[in-house]
Amino acid sequence: MIDNFKDLEKICKSCTKCDLCKTRKNVVFGIGTPKTKIMFIGEGPGEQEDIQGEPFVGRAGKLLDKLLYAVDLDRNKNIYITNIVKCRPPFNRDPSEDEQNNCIDYLRNQTKLINPKIIVCLGRIASAKIINPNIKITREHGIFVEKKGIFMMPMLHPAAILRNQNLMEAALKDFITLRKKIKEVCPEVYDN
Repeated sequence: MIDNFKDLEKICKSCTKCDLCKTRKNVVFGIGTPKTKIMFIGEGPGEQEDIQGEPFVGRAGKLLDKLLYAVDLDRNKNIYITNIVKCRPPFNRDPSEDEQNNCIDYLRNQTKLINPKIIVCLGRIASAKIINPNIKITREHGIFVEKKGIFMMPMLHPAAILRNQNLMEAALKDFITLRKKIKEVCPEVYDN
């Protein structure tokens, strides 16, 4: 276990544990404040994330930022965003089980250093890996589960909302539920 973010990021950025290292432009480690109590976890970088080296910067990221803003959250101020895998799977395919397993220790280390009170899993892949392998995201999104003292919530992935605008209302409700939980368990997130 690495005990600081700078060293962990340096090690992660030189990773060659799987073949994703051969096709990546950038390792997408994460963004935000490690001093927060709120983590957002996606499945893996897309094309724009790979180019820019930052999670959720494409169209889905812009939508995520709007949803965050609606509940007074900001990737640069009071949350931390990362992914299960840190390198883009070719053609934006789902990361394989092996790729997820090769990368999971980086995520575990990030989580240990942040010590979050709330984890939000964006989409089916992240929710299945972190919360429940049999999760049904369309039925279980927005419902908190407590594991080892951490409140975890599966959410619809912003890319899914872009594909189906009818999901926007449900997504907004999930963010409102998240805001209520933050005010209940870690109101200091809103002190900035």
